[in-house]
Amino acid sequence: MNVGVAHSEVNPNTRVMNSRGMWLTYALGVGMLHIVLLSIPFFSVPVAWTLTNVIHNLGMYVFLHAVKGTPFETPDQGKARLLTHWEQLDYGVQFTSSRKFFTISPIILYFLASFYTKYDPTHFLLNTTSLLTVLIPKLPQLHGVRLFGINKY
Repeated sequence: MNVGVAHSEVNPNTRVMNSRGMWLTYALGVGMLHIVLLSIPFFSVPVAWTLTNVIHNLGMYVFLHAVKGTPFETPDQGKARLLTHWEQLDYGVQFTSSRKFFTISPIILYFLASFYTKYDPTHFLLNTTSLLTVLIPKLPQLHGVRLFGINKY
């Protein structure tokens, strides 16, 4: 461990999702959330899957698309201050492996939730709405776009 050694990244927030073990940790976290929800006695399996999907997507939306800035002091003259984590990811380069992973993972969770809820209309509507709230902000056409001035500053 090199304590006090400077990193070579201008903004370490750009590469954190590519760090070793991050994808496995992410998948294990989602799995643990689902196991905890399944262990609550009065939740049925369909409710647990829908809650897993909705909680996951809500957390993903908040951490990747709503919170702006970086927890690190960066020498980029404040450029990262106005960007969300998704916009900072891989320096804004589209279709990288980490961006693909974080786009496909809610889709896979959506398919699992839909299958285990047996496509019940109520669960299906909740799961679809939840999925769209995290997929639409990931579109390359919406990179840096603030709809109706929301989250502009």
